[in-house]
Amino acid sequence: MTYAVQRRGLALALLAATQFVLVLDASIVGVALPSIGTDLTVAPENLSWVANAYTLTFGGLLLLGGRAADLLGRRRTFITGMALFALASLAGSLSTNAAVLIGARAVQGVGAAIVAPAALSLVMTIFTPDSGRNMAMGVFGAVAGAGGAVGSILGGVLTEWLGWEATLYVNVPIGALVIALAPRLLPEASDSTARGIDVAGAVSATSGLALLVYALVDANNAGWASVQTLVLGALALGMFALFVFAEARSAHPLVPLRIFRSPSLRGANVAALLTTMAMFPLFFYLTFYMQQVLHYGPIGAGLAQLPLALSIAVTAGTASSVIARFGVRTPMVAGLLITAAGLGWFSRMSADGGFLTDVLGPTLVIGVGSGLAFVTTTVGATSGISAEQAGLASGLFTTSQQVGGSLGLAVVVAVATAGTAVALDGGERVMAMALTHGYQAGMLTAAAIALLAGLIAAVVMPSRAAARIDRADPEPATSPVTI
Repeated sequence: MTYAVQRRGLALALLAATQFVLVLDASIVGVALPSIGTDLTVAPENLSWVANAYTLTFGGLLLLGGRAADLLGRRRTFITGMALFALASLAGSLSTNAAVLIGARAVQGVGAAIVAPAALSLVMTIFTPDSGRNMAMGVFGAVAGAGGAVGSILGGVLTEWLGWEATLYVNVPIGALVIALAPRLLPEASDSTARGIDVAGAVSATSGLALLVYALVDANNAGWASVQTLVLGALALGMFALFVFAEARSAHPLVPLRIFRSPSLRGANVAALLTTMAMFPLFFYLTFYMQQVLHYGPIGAGLAQLPLALSIAVTAGTASSVIARFGVRTPMVAGLLITAAGLGWFSRMSADGGFLTDVLGPTLVIGVGSGLAFVTTTVGATSGISAEQAGLASGLFTTSQQVGGSLGLAVVVAVATAGTAVALDGGERVMAMALTHGYQAGMLTAAAIALLAGLIAAVVMPSRAAARIDRADPEPATSPVTI
């Protein structure tokens, strides 16, 4: 039967919850890393790969996952990816050594790269411009923005109460529930005009993204000017050049280059990349500051991020009405500038500080700004995109976010490490001052990135008239959505 209007809310809840879990999973393990290192005897220099393995495959395979959703069917792809994600989570929770855990995290990333673009393209399929698409995008953007903060909260609770394994096992019942509900709530849809598989484009895009993400996440270990980083960066650029050449010549390209003619898509993807560059490191350094300087436990450090998560959710919930009145560009620029101000405020943290004096105010401001930024970049990156290219646009946008997070964390970690100029063997007081100095430098860098994002968005995003909420979008050219 035709997709029932009354099921849209339930479908959106399911898709938003799934996106929340995928974003959350990038940060939930972070709080558990010390416990994982102790239990599995993982050296500190290798422990980061428990997190990086997920980021690497997630970021590297997103474009391919988005195109697979268009070609093979979005619901089918969504369910397949979720099954893979849940099984890998189970394997990770049962790991008895580091190699198995890191491998499981990599497979989790593959599943996430399949699920994420399929979920966003399903939102675009279910909600037309006249049936609340921007409201749905607002919800989707809100959960994506809050996922990082809530991941730290939940990670702390689960690790302290149940052990690090629970940060992975929690995905298993969630995945089973999603798989059971998906056939009942989600429509099947695909690009009926798609023909053939662009092997050259798939290989070059995936290889280029994987090489770039690997170079970024390992740059602080290998050195930013090391042979490894420079060679991998050059190979990634070479793969991207090959990708553009292949797409221009392919009869059935993975990413038709004409999609970049949309100024809204171009501008929103640049803004999304820079937004996650600024925001992703915050979730880590807020946790480090609370635990290593203010001496909070895992649960306390996690709960300290609750105001941030709530302010993101509340602001994002109202963003669709703001966009309806002002268009995309104005609230996007405002959100990014507010985020920059909040990060700048947080960079003034003190070694003798506290939650009320150094954390609460800045995180509330950052939450308001990033809530606007997450929603407006999501809407801007998918405005004017036909239903046939929903998976592709979703994959491009999620790739921008994922690569931005990897790049931002690498850059901010490098700056924060360089800013920790005082020796760390001079007692607790000297250590706290040294760490705080590094965190200040890192957050000031994140603020500069958010400011740059706001300035770029002001220049490159189309005017209000050209970016109004999808009201001029064409109706889907695919066959009717059925369930």
